[in-house]
Amino acid sequence: MKKLFFIILSFFFVFSCNKETYQLKTDEISISKNVHFKENGDFLTLTSGKFSYKIPHSKLPFKKIMLLNSSLVGYIAELGAEEKIIGVSSPEYIFSDKIHQLIKENKIQNIGNEQKYDIEKIIAYKPDAIFTNYVASFENTYDVLKKNGIEIIFLDEYLEENPLEKAAYIKVFGKLLGMDKPAALIYSEIESNYHKFKDLALKSPVKPKVLTNEMYGSQWFVAGGRTQIAHFIQDAHAEYIFGDNKETISTPKSFEEVFVKAKNADFWVNVGNHKDKKELLAINPNYAKMNVYNSGGIYTIAGKEKEQANDYFESGVVRADLVLKDYIKIFHPEIFTKDSLVYMKRIK
Repeated sequence: MKKLFFIILSFFFVFSCNKETYQLKTDEISISKNVHFKENGDFLTLTSGKFSYKIPHSKLPFKKIMLLNSSLVGYIAELGAEEKIIGVSSPEYIFSDKIHQLIKENKIQNIGNEQKYDIEKIIAYKPDAIFTNYVASFENTYDVLKKNGIEIIFLDEYLEENPLEKAAYIKVFGKLLGMDKPAALIYSEIESNYHKFKDLALKSPVKPKVLTNEMYGSQWFVAGGRTQIAHFIQDAHAEYIFGDNKETISTPKSFEEVFVKAKNADFWVNVGNHKDKKELLAINPNYAKMNVYNSGGIYTIAGKEKEQANDYFESGVVRADLVLKDYIKIFHPEIFTKDSLVYMKRIK
């Protein structure tokens, strides 16, 4: 299950446009290319991808919400607004200790999982809104909930191309939960840190070559050159070996293609959750032919894991600054000598 999760996530890591937040119109605030909102008389109009919501100010701020994706938990936790959550799906994938404590206290309900949501429980608890990634195959479920007067807001943060734009979704939650100022302050700190860390990395005289992801079956799903991973690598002042392919999703390659391209790679990042190099080799013996396997640094994104939950996919969604800092520490260990890795972990 975890390997499948890593594959799915790697497909949707996407690279960035240049501006984090900007004004589309004088009264319309853009979070990203996909998400923006504006005040419109008695309503707040929110656009998220192909979806648009006209939310009466009389219903704001939301006081009772449900989340169907663990990645969205990161935004609420960063705001310290966990007590506004009354329901979550698949709690086994949630890292937050506070969320689990609130579940134990019966203040947050387990509302099922993607195999089967507990529709009756959701309706009974009458949330002000449900936040989730959009999944086309769940349309029937969405329709039932909407017919029962429940607002469903689709926020597909995983499609964002820029790490800072993904982090900026905290402003959307701030707006809807009546926490505009805290959200703006948190984002400002993340943005400031990100640029500061990036500038530090640019001062390094070295620019190592980097390989990403790993093989699943007969194919190696490498991050596209415009994916979020590629963006992080670039901002950490390293050279992504597939940075020239211009793809915004991960793309399948044969082992032979990667072997040739990775001949001089110094680091191999974003591999799956493996205990050590021997375990990695047991999955695919061909790795032993690669220089980066034998003499490079190999890093997994399992530095903050417990059981089935991985905080890289929770707080890491918001804290783009800390993710970038991890990459910089890996590629340029002389910069953050007193700090430990947060989300990454080296396997030996």
